[in-house]
Amino acid sequence: MQKHSLRFQTILFAITRMVFNTAYRMIYPFLSVFSRGLGVDISTLSQALANRSLVGALGPFLAAIADRRGRKIGMLFGILLFIIGISVMILWPSFPSFVIMLTLTTLGKYGFDPSMQAYLGDRIPYERRGRTLAVTELGWSLSFIVGIPVVSFLIARRGWQSPFVSLAITGILIGGALLWYVPSDSPPRNKSTNIWRNFWDVLKYPPALAGLTVGLTASTANEAINLVFGVWMEDAFGLKIIALGGTAAVIGFAELGGETLVGAFVDRLGKVRAVTIGLLLNSLAALSFPLLGRNVAGAVVSLFLFYITFEFTLVSIIPMMTEIMPQSRATLMSFNVAALSLGRSLGDLVTPPLYNTWGIIACAGAVVLFNLVAILAMQWVGEK
Repeated sequence: MQKHSLRFQTILFAITRMVFNTAYRMIYPFLSVFSRGLGVDISTLSQALANRSLVGALGPFLAAIADRRGRKIGMLFGILLFIIGISVMILWPSFPSFVIMLTLTTLGKYGFDPSMQAYLGDRIPYERRGRTLAVTELGWSLSFIVGIPVVSFLIARRGWQSPFVSLAITGILIGGALLWYVPSDSPPRNKSTNIWRNFWDVLKYPPALAGLTVGLTASTANEAINLVFGVWMEDAFGLKIIALGGTAAVIGFAELGGETLVGAFVDRLGKVRAVTIGLLLNSLAALSFPLLGRNVAGAVVSLFLFYITFEFTLVSIIPMMTEIMPQSRATLMSFNVAALSLGRSLGDLVTPPLYNTWGIIACAGAVVLFNLVAILAMQWVGEK
């Protein structure tokens, strides 16, 4: 079986992540649309999203597959869970199915991402790893540039259930591509097969805990805006479905800019310095919401600044984390995914009451607070 180059595989990984992330992120700009279609209120849907984020706590257990069976098996298991989750929603469109879909597709994403990151970490020197991982992170921004506008078109033309069929078909095609183009691999020979020992190695190492704290608090800060920006734009400016899809594309271009900046500068700046700079700039961007968000143009500018700085921060965190514990790379990366997920869950819980009581200003203040905690935690990571 012919195997393609690592560059080709990296592009395939980016496309795979675009599909995962389209399914993951399409709920946010169309929160009101899905709540109406499912017959539940926004608070109920927000709780379902918070529960989805809690599923990320299972990520370290999925890492055992990549550590014990190989990175490719971990990636294939992730795409299989994704296909099953989407199919449930197609066969039985209801709120319980929606919750099942959120759970399985999230587990699939959290199984695929650490396996893929460990696969590349095994093969690429640390001094060049930031650029390559930034390419895979294009799947995050492309989900908003390409995926969400397509979802908005499908919803506007065929109803809120229509994106799931397209996602299922695409998932099956990608599963076949991963099976064919990614070579089989074996777990590291010096790697312990005792999952609990691997967990303990991570949890007793202060730089690892500090790095996980950075990811958790930074993702909580991001979710304070991410969860409500669609509702805010609809409430404040009366934007409709297609317009919200266009706003999502602007955010996607901001994230693409952040990923491009990481590819260009993170290996030169140093990962720790890049993360700290990103957190500071993201806090300043959050403060622009009450200043610029008085009209549609100003709101879009604030969203652009917020997402480009957060994406720069997040993508800089990933290569930093891959080298904190090289001997337990897949396990630590799965813990990182879990920390990011738990941070989003925390954000999903605290954001609705903040927004409902004080509006977007309170959400911006929460961003600054959580980012400051992340900056403090960076002091214990050490230079990487």
